[in-house]
Amino acid sequence: MRYLLILFLSLNIFASTLHLATSANPSRLNPVLATDSSSSEITGFLFNGLVKYDKDLSTIIGDLAREFYFEDEKTLIFKLRKNVKWHDGKKFSAKDVIFTYKVLISPKISSPYSSNFRFVESVEAVDEFTLKVSYKEPYFKALETWMMGILPEHILKDEENLMSSPFNTNPIGTGAYTLHQLEHSKNIILKAFDEYFEGRAKIDQISFHVIADPMTRFMMLKSSALDVGSIEPMQYEKQLQSSFFEEFNIYENISKSYTYLGFNLRLEKFKDPRVREALSLAIDRDELVDILFFGHAKVCTGPFLPGTKAFNEDVKAPKHDIKRAKELLREAGYDEKNPFTFEIATSNSSEIRPYAAQILQHQLKKAGVVVTLRVMEWQAFLNMVVFPHKFDSVLLGWALSPTPDPYMFWHSDNDKQGGFNLVGYHNPKMDKMIEESQSMVDKERLSRSWQEMFKIITDENPYLFLYIPNSIATVSKDIKNIEPSPSGIWHNYIKWEK
Repeated sequence: MRYLLILFLSLNIFASTLHLATSANPSRLNPVLATDSSSSEITGFLFNGLVKYDKDLSTIIGDLAREFYFEDEKTLIFKLRKNVKWHDGKKFSAKDVIFTYKVLISPKISSPYSSNFRFVESVEAVDEFTLKVSYKEPYFKALETWMMGILPEHILKDEENLMSSPFNTNPIGTGAYTLHQLEHSKNIILKAFDEYFEGRAKIDQISFHVIADPMTRFMMLKSSALDVGSIEPMQYEKQLQSSFFEEFNIYENISKSYTYLGFNLRLEKFKDPRVREALSLAIDRDELVDILFFGHAKVCTGPFLPGTKAFNEDVKAPKHDIKRAKELLREAGYDEKNPFTFEIATSNSSEIRPYAAQILQHQLKKAGVVVTLRVMEWQAFLNMVVFPHKFDSVLLGWALSPTPDPYMFWHSDNDKQGGFNLVGYHNPKMDKMIEESQSMVDKERLSRSWQEMFKIITDENPYLFLYIPNSIATVSKDIKNIEPSPSGIWHNYIKWEK
């Protein structure tokens, strides 16, 4: 009997498991290199920044930093927590932050996040747990920059090539969970970190099931093989029985993301603004939203999200106008005998986007435009199409922070390998406006500048802004202590119980 009891206890050391799904293998479990959604999601459990947003997305609060303040407009002080340990038991200190900063500004790595640190003059350790960050000039995102996950200096200080380091698949962080198992295209298992500084997470482990096919993910959710998942509006409205709602709670709000059709502006065919305007007018965005979302989305009108100080309410979505679209195409030299032709490339990681591409293909055909489609697996799409810029157009989306950073997406500097200016947008006026806005500390002046950028970008059509979907999260009723908020449901995940 005593042996059986010991065996039972040993089998239940990790009694509670949260089952999730991810659509693709993570490329690098390293916060400074994680650019795909799978990598970013998982690293969020493994690493911490110095600060983070509160659950209402209204205030920046401490994370690895217990206190922070500005000595003046160009000097930021961080007081670090003294009870933080890395997953290998080593003590976290100011030297780890300095090391992470040096990595991010090193020419040896290619990270879109490096640009956030371009205004930093120096990062100094006042003592083991105090940092002084000096800026070249005031920077409107000085605090938000330090939400970047911090790397362990003691593990990586002698690493020759971080881009291909074994650390990227065997990371050591300070987060609430540690990486226990990484099986590509199978399972990724995280285990609760006993010495996490905010207290051990109550759910013992998280199992990410790597499932590329969205329908398979949906079927697993319906069968309760997953505890948390997102569902598409069509599934919500048409494919769920009442029994599902007896087992799952639904949390729905507008997402902090949008989907767009981006043109490769490096190609001659997209350099004519008449062509881009014609394609925009040929698309019926209201029809697109109605067909795909059943009321669970809204038309996107520009690059910054509603509810932020950057949103320009005066800019409206283009009105569907096939006649004008044809006129513009004729002016640009295209007609029935010489139709404008291009390819839309997207990924099957979302069930919605391939359908969206088909609808766009059908709508554009009415204006005499010939569209071909290429739907790919997510990692292949990133590595063969997006990152090397080998596309006509891409159907993609961005998840954005409450404080937008136009520099990352719209400045000419970021039309580079690893940069987020994927379409090659260049506008000297925009570059100058972005540069001037970076040092604006007057929030009203900054807001006006952002709203002017909003209009310039939408007028030039480097993207066709399409829709902002609602986020529909489903959570098993077996999971307790969920607290929905403007930031979503994950802000207090260490308190969840199962």
